[in-house]
Amino acid sequence: MREVVGTDDLLLVTLDTLRFDVAEELAAAGRIPHLAGRLPGGRWERRHSPGSFTWAAHQAIFAGFLPTPAEPGPHPRLFAARFAGSETTADGTFVYDTPDLVSGLAEAGYRTVCIGGVGFFNRRGPLGAVLPGLFQESHWEPEFGVASPTSFESQVARAEEVVAGLPADQRLFLFVNVSALHQPNWFHLPGATREAGDSRETHAAALEYVDRHMGRLFAAAGSRRRCFAIVCSDHGTAYGEDGHTGHRLGHEVVWTVPYAQFLLPGPDDADGAR
Repeated sequence: MREVVGTDDLLLVTLDTLRFDVAEELAAAGRIPHLAGRLPGGRWERRHSPGSFTWAAHQAIFAGFLPTPAEPGPHPRLFAARFAGSETTADGTFVYDTPDLVSGLAEAGYRTVCIGGVGFFNRRGPLGAVLPGLFQESHWEPEFGVASPTSFESQVARAEEVVAGLPADQRLFLFVNVSALHQPNWFHLPGATREAGDSRETHAAALEYVDRHMGRLFAAAGSRRRCFAIVCSDHGTAYGEDGHTGHRLGHEVVWTVPYAQFLLPGPDDADGAR
């Protein structure tokens, strides 16, 4: 990452609440072609979340603690604040001297932009202003939120506007919190009803909806120069497993998340190879 930062644009997408098992099944079944086409080997990496709900997970992610590979470590990190005794800061780690990754990238010359989704990014109260407040520029509209059936396409449209408005020489760190997977998601499955509510099947349908518009986001992110992308879930959610519903609890379906990192080629880098 010490070679990437300062050269490439950066894209971080959190697919809020996406379960690993659902993501894995849909990729294997060919139901999310735009995402699966970018996944290394066409498969998600199995990782463990640093938190069981959006607030905790994103506080950790913005401190440089991305979801951790599920196999035993230690695992070198891509990003880390400088502090003595870190066992996961390696030669390739981008090390910053600020309290968080976002301000560290700003100090390195990046324009930092947040396109929020769930309520922790809506700036409608002091708590909802903390995470987007880390960024130089933040965007949230009701159309981006959990109750909107067109949330992700609305977020992508805003991302396209942001990218198009930047000077050509300005590096960009773009963060998008995708709300469509979060409850309520029943409206993404044809024939589902509000009365029946959300289910594992409506969760899967929401991921298919997101995938239909993901190509536009990737195209925008790579439209100016090569872009290093991270796409992951912040945590999963339960739909009745062992009697549990929702998240902010310590169940396997909450802690286990899908993760991928890859290069999006820029206009002068057709194959994206480094």
